[in-house]
Amino acid sequence: MEKRKDGFLIDKGAHDKDFIFGTRAVMEAIHAGKEIDKALVQKELNNDLIKELLQLCKSAGIPVVRVPEAKLNRITRKNHQGVIAQMSAIEYASLDHVIDTCYAEGKAPFILVLDHITDVRNFGAIARTAECAGVDAIVIPERGSAQINSDAVKTSAGALNFLPVARVKNLFYACRDLQKMGLALVAVTEKTELIMYEADLSSPVALVLGSEEDGISQEIMGIVDQKVKIPMAGKIESLNVSVSAGVAIYEVIRQRKK
Repeated sequence: MEKRKDGFLIDKGAHDKDFIFGTRAVMEAIHAGKEIDKALVQKELNNDLIKELLQLCKSAGIPVVRVPEAKLNRITRKNHQGVIAQMSAIEYASLDHVIDTCYAEGKAPFILVLDHITDVRNFGAIARTAECAGVDAIVIPERGSAQINSDAVKTSAGALNFLPVARVKNLFYACRDLQKMGLALVAVTEKTELIMYEADLSSPVALVLGSEEDGISQEIMGIVDQKVKIPMAGKIESLNVSVSAGVAIYEVIRQRKK
């Protein structure tokens, strides 16, 4: 499966399991409870069947992206009928259930919130570290996040088969919910003077990491309980986000082992 500059995958025949083609086929998959990352629907289509599909996607919380026919044709040579669904390679978790389970087991929840990290390799590397370290779940937004397909699972070395991932409609409100459930919302950012090693990360915590391009959104930065940074001694001012995640994750683990 080859990734284009526009972010979509081209069907090379080897990964057809990543996609479902055709309006009725996609609707049947939704009715069957299949995990779908997003539905791509041709812009010009607006017939009754398409309207039914759009309503079904809305009810199921599946993001819909309206695209030109040419873009669909670049993804596959098959007769897609103006509709392609990109499948998820995992079953998404309920964030409430994850937190409730942690408390029921007497654990202090440890959550990662990934604010629009779109690079599959970075996402996979973060998931791999998180699973190895015992992070309880990763939280991602429905839109603007790396697609969890077979390539993502491969990049994570299979970690995504074991690590719960919660996909939420609104990341800001999910962060608010985490705070209401007793977790400290901690932004890992260079926009602070507080060194990570000087902060108390031993209590229930949700670490927030943003994309390398845009960082953490101002909306979420406005509600975090604490901002921490990784000390830098070299001339380069920042780390790759997957490396930053690894450093931050294991600082939480170190503090909890005291």
